[in-house]
Amino acid sequence: MEGFDPRDIRLLDDFQRDLPLGHRPFAEMGLALGLSEAEVLARLARMRAEGRITRVGATVRPNTAGASTLAALRVPDDRLEEVAALVGAEPGVNHSYLREDDWNLWFVATAPTPDSLARLLARIEAQSGVPLIDLRLVRPFNIDLGFRLTGPATAMTGGRAPDLAALCPEDRPLLQALSAGLDLVPAPYAALAATLGRDEAGLRARIAALLSAGIITRLGVIVRHRALGWTANAMVVWDCPPDRVAAAGQALAALPGVTLCYERRPVAGLWPYRLYCMIHARSRPEALAVLDRARALPLLAETGHRVLFSTRCFKQTGARIAEVA
Repeated sequence: MEGFDPRDIRLLDDFQRDLPLGHRPFAEMGLALGLSEAEVLARLARMRAEGRITRVGATVRPNTAGASTLAALRVPDDRLEEVAALVGAEPGVNHSYLREDDWNLWFVATAPTPDSLARLLARIEAQSGVPLIDLRLVRPFNIDLGFRLTGPATAMTGGRAPDLAALCPEDRPLLQALSAGLDLVPAPYAALAATLGRDEAGLRARIAALLSAGIITRLGVIVRHRALGWTANAMVVWDCPPDRVAAAGQALAALPGVTLCYERRPVAGLWPYRLYCMIHARSRPEALAVLDRARALPLLAETGHRVLFSTRCFKQTGARIAEVA
């Protein structure tokens, strides 16, 4: 990756997941990288200020601790800035992108409950005055976006089903805090425990349990791919028959270069697509080469699809798991 400090890239490659759970995690990271604790903290703070990372924290599996969905709006070009600002002003919207399609403004919304999520979507549709489609997650095949930034593309693992019985009501404030991001201080878990009025050792044990249960899908450095040179990012939607989605989704998720893959509920008469994947690449030819390999999969041969390249990121933050005072 030309123009980037190799030590920054190694920091990102090695710690997009598996952030140490010791009392001083950044010192442990430094030991592995040949850097001091202060250097690790300084690099992370600089990359956050530059917009290359969003936070050091957690990603939470959708629809476990809260309710979430992917939605899209069909916005006239002359109203795009206005409607994008309206969408971004909603605290529950954590990702918002412009994509090349008639359905051009896409966003991910998360709320503490299904009812609060429904109210959020209704508010956006009413205030914007443009059509909205709500594309609820049915089944994830791979929802972990923590891929390496160097080396050849590798297949992403889908992971196992989460143990929802492991989730406790008192986990929500912890998950919200981890989704917002840890403080970049030598002892971030101690700082978080003090904020939440909890014991540090118990808090770290609880984070480990939530990771083991698959409620937390990843704990580490959350990057902004576009700012790191991954500017050709495409969502591909497939009009896959319901009886082929499971097998096709598993095959698609295992394809190197496919970074996310999941099934979503179609919208009759507006959006027939059930199977989705994301391709993150450094150029359009690179992304389209991955797409060609996907189209060659026997289960997707001659399957209708649309390619929606992202052209602008309006918002990227952690998900809203709990109500914030």
